[in-house]
Amino acid sequence: MTDEREVQDGVGEPDAFERLWTPHRIVYIKGENKPESSAEADCPFCRIPGMDDADGLIVHRGEVAYAVLNLYPYNAGHLLVCPYRHVADYTELTQEETVEVALLTKQAMQVMRAVTSPQGFNLGMNQGNIAGAGIAAHLHQHIVPRWGGDANFLPVIGHTKTMPQLLGDTREMLAAAWPKE
Repeated sequence: MTDEREVQDGVGEPDAFERLWTPHRIVYIKGENKPESSAEADCPFCRIPGMDDADGLIVHRGEVAYAVLNLYPYNAGHLLVCPYRHVADYTELTQEETVEVALLTKQAMQVMRAVTSPQGFNLGMNQGNIAGAGIAAHLHQHIVPRWGGDANFLPVIGHTKTMPQLLGDTREMLAAAWPKE
């Protein structure tokens, strides 16, 4: 909030908005971790499965798809379900990939309900750059847990705050609760 001294000094006018500062997202905004091309070699979703679970933020590995925390989450617990195969479009998934992406999405919701009790979820896929896909070359399903009063897609207008939790701690909590097969 600005005080009267700042207003007198010309720094700004007070308004009704609270500010949500997320400086860690500047890397994402600048595109610093985005692949330089759509090739598999540049794709983070192709590299992540080669990492250990903690370093890659992998919550669960399936046969043809895996669940991973979003490095730039909209909310605590924001997961992505990705096929291992480098494929851009939902219509290009095999039957087996389609089924496992759906099953991992359901399991992710069940696990999050068990450990963090969200009141709702946003689910979705952004197909193509124009649709908002940050990494359009590799399909990924977003699973975003939601709570009343949490950060939404318009945090300033909604006057909301984020739930702070370290990604590593979130990964450990969700991975430990994931059903063992």
